[in-house]
Amino acid sequence: ESVIMEVAKGSSFRSIILQLDSQTGLQQADIDKLWFEILARQLGLITQLKAGEYLLPVGQTPTEFLLLLGSGITRQHSITFPEGWTFKQIRQMLSADKNLKLTLAGISDSEIMQKIGSPYTHPEGLFFPDTYRFEKSTTDVAILQRAYQKMQQVLLQQWQNKEDGLPIKISYEALILASIVEKETAVPSERPAIAGVFTRRLNKGMRLQTDPTVIYGMGESYQGNIRKKDLQTLTPYNTYKINGLPPTPIAMPGVEAINAVLHPAKGNSLYFVANGDGSHNFSATLSEHNRAVQAYLRKR
Repeated sequence: ESVIMEVAKGSSFRSIILQLDSQTGLQQADIDKLWFEILARQLGLITQLKAGEYLLPVGQTPTEFLLLLGSGITRQHSITFPEGWTFKQIRQMLSADKNLKLTLAGISDSEIMQKIGSPYTHPEGLFFPDTYRFEKSTTDVAILQRAYQKMQQVLLQQWQNKEDGLPIKISYEALILASIVEKETAVPSERPAIAGVFTRRLNKGMRLQTDPTVIYGMGESYQGNIRKKDLQTLTPYNTYKINGLPPTPIAMPGVEAINAVLHPAKGNSLYFVANGDGSHNFSATLSEHNRAVQAYLRKR
């Protein structure tokens, strides 16, 4: 059968061959250690075998084994950060991954941002949702650094191609608005339309009045539904009570959401309400919106 073999840093050639013996279950007679050493010298690999976790396939020859360890092509693992996740969810995922070297237990979010070299103290929305491949024992900080750097690259590229006349003046504001768009719809094609609504509301000085920001501001007190008193409670994230954008993103936006807020759909809609199937009904006036809300409530 295929075998996973982990070579520790600083292992001597002979200790690696002994490890091959113990980890593969081969009989002592099957491994001629002196012959392996002669072969390794002939290949110029006696001091070139690299540490790491390797997958040894069925039928691998001694030469192929030595070349594999000499190449350093180790077994790869992966971790995926989904769009719309919060930093709290990312931390939970990292802490549960047994292939990572965990270093973040007991460290605050702001300390993590210092560790990855970020000037921001609040981590929300600053990590790009994607799949990251890594070798075993890579640190959790290294994964976060990659995700942070990728978000910076994507945001810079998108910001350089933004439309003129937007109500957002810096790229961080685009990230905030994109995170709201990300949380507001499960239908990717609607992102530009929803971004258009928020853009027009900001340009008109209207409050965003979006539930996902209220939920984020409620923190642990959110239990699955928003009550009237929650909408009336002032928090930095309650966009029913504050003007403009909340102070930070509320989740990880993907590149489509970022692109949507920098290229919002044209139109005159200022409101939207769920249809119950993941899509939304858009309205230009409050009276139209109220009728759409009543239709949605009747469906429920």
